[in-house]
Amino acid sequence: MAFVCVQNAGRSQMATAFAQRERDRREASDQIEIITGGTRPADHVHDVVVEAMRERDIDLSDRTPREVTPEELQAVDLVVTMGCSAADVCPATWNGENRDWGLDDPHERPLKEVREIRDEIERRVVALFDELLSETGSTE
Repeated sequence: MAFVCVQNAGRSQMATAFAQRERDRREASDQIEIITGGTRPADHVHDVVVEAMRERDIDLSDRTPREVTPEELQAVDLVVTMGCSAADVCPATWNGENRDWGLDDPHERPLKEVREIRDEIERRVVALFDELLSETGSTE
């Protein structure tokens, strides 16, 4: 699966971190590969996002936003965009599933609002893992 947005500096970084944690908790690393990227990556993860995630014992301070490539997206079954159109993200020949979570961009928002976005992302990631792992017949 891929978590993608424009800057890869907020929502997609939070979703990726929660997904990595959830994958480890469920011992599903052999079943689920996670990538993240942006179409126009920022220079760094937004400071307010780093702060909000630190409250969940997840350190994003060492992560660097990166560009996602069409080749990477070709290799995954599911692309989750964060509230930006998938048109710029998914190649025309891509046959995988795309979901857009329609989340507000945390950039330059107060910490209180970023916490709300973070908590919504965490809920959605857990629900996604519930769905994906029930489809494969895996249990926790």
